[in-house]
Amino acid sequence: MIDLPAVDVPSGPPSRSDSGLDPDAATGPETGLFGLGMAPEEARFLALPVPYQATVSSRRGTIDGPQALIDASCQLDLWDFVLGEPWRHGFAALDAPDAIRELSEETARLVARLRAGDAGVREDVDRAGDRLAAWLADAVGRMLDRGRFPLVLGGEHGVSRGAFVAAAARHPGLGILQIDAHADLRHAFEGLRSSHASVMRRALELDGVSRIVQVGLRDVGREEARMIEAEERIVAFPDHRLAAARLDGRGFSSVAESIVATLPERIWVSIDVDGLDPSLCPGTGTPVPGGLRWDEINCLVDLLAHSGVTLVGVDIVEIGPSFWDGLVAARLLYRFCGAAAAALDPH
Repeated sequence: MIDLPAVDVPSGPPSRSDSGLDPDAATGPETGLFGLGMAPEEARFLALPVPYQATVSSRRGTIDGPQALIDASCQLDLWDFVLGEPWRHGFAALDAPDAIRELSEETARLVARLRAGDAGVREDVDRAGDRLAAWLADAVGRMLDRGRFPLVLGGEHGVSRGAFVAAAARHPGLGILQIDAHADLRHAFEGLRSSHASVMRRALELDGVSRIVQVGLRDVGREEARMIEAEERIVAFPDHRLAAARLDGRGFSSVAESIVATLPERIWVSIDVDGLDPSLCPGTGTPVPGGLRWDEINCLVDLLAHSGVTLVGVDIVEIGPSFWDGLVAARLLYRFCGAAAAALDPH
């Protein structure tokens, strides 16, 4: 069995000072997340890469998405016309243990056997998913307890479960804002409760989760559609509703206001980049035509920043391994962090 060592989360609150940092200086991948060159001890926003893609059911490659985001992030200019200078709160990325990639590869081999007809490995796959969830819940929980803002970088969407566990335990009544082409509400896709297609179903099983608001859905199973209709804790804004607003002249901003109005006081933001128009992240594992345009997702971010809703963490998953996919994901992550920073203590 592969051992998953605990993540080295800095103790205590961030000790950062932005004096001496030049956000306009030339940077490269060696300068770390967003080119700031900060140590984890200094940063309020802490990213944790989770290179895991064991249960993906379409294209592979998202195991390298977290590193693509980190490498591309140094290309961003860090001034934002709406959100100001989120960088002043400090950003850094922690190191994921090599064991996470090893666990992904070992579990992917088990999934291949399952798909070839070996049903006996199903429990082994789910146990691996449970171990990953417990590992991430521990890491994210310690970040939250120490005054850090966790950023989880995937990998398949299944990795997000552990983050939901940690956040819901510390913020009862938590809402999850899910940007996604898929509902991910299958009880057990391919018989696997740990599947990437079941992650939001697992979230609904947490006592601390009060609502899931799903935006951009356009590839949904029959069981999922029935659940969305019947479950009071789910509010869906499917893609056809977004398209109707564009076509009849109301525009996306009216829908975005409705989305924000449904959110509880504290939320975790879960972004599967296939929720966006596929031209933005074409290397994502399961692309679907349609989705949110760049101006639309940014409209939602800007509304969140001034809504009074408190963001407690963000995961961004299913990122393709290319520079372009990493760059788009990094820009989106930075803007959501800007929305979160609007509610943080002054730097």
